[in-house]
Amino acid sequence: MRIVLDTNVFLVSVLPRHKYWWVFQALLDREYDLLVSTDILTEYLEQCTLRYGLNTTEERLDFLLDLPNVELITPSFHWRLIHADPDDDKFVDCAVAGNSDFIITNDGHFNILKDVPFPKVATLRIDEFQEILVERRKFRT
Repeated sequence: MRIVLDTNVFLVSVLPRHKYWWVFQALLDREYDLLVSTDILTEYLEQCTLRYGLNTTEERLDFLLDLPNVELITPSFHWRLIHADPDDDKFVDCAVAGNSDFIITNDGHFNILKDVPFPKVATLRIDEFQEILVERRKFRT
């Protein structure tokens, strides 16, 4: 499964004691492939540094691109689909260019994508993503 994590999901998943640590742990366990662009990585870095400080951020992000299931995508087209928050377009651009299955987000701005006929970009809330991972685990055992 190829996914893009919105920053709001990434932020709550990188701390081991947080209730959404399972998102990051599933990445480490190679349960999905994470697609990122330079713009997304820059936002992850900025937002994590603001919330958690530089040391914690560097610990979490230094090895991210070394993971075999993290793919750096270079979008060649900007779709400009999220008019309410154009800063979120970077996630759409990465998802389309990387042929992702889903953008995982709890941000309501992405709801507009349900009404966009082309390109089709599917989104999931974090709890829906968890349900899919649980179902996939059942089939692996």
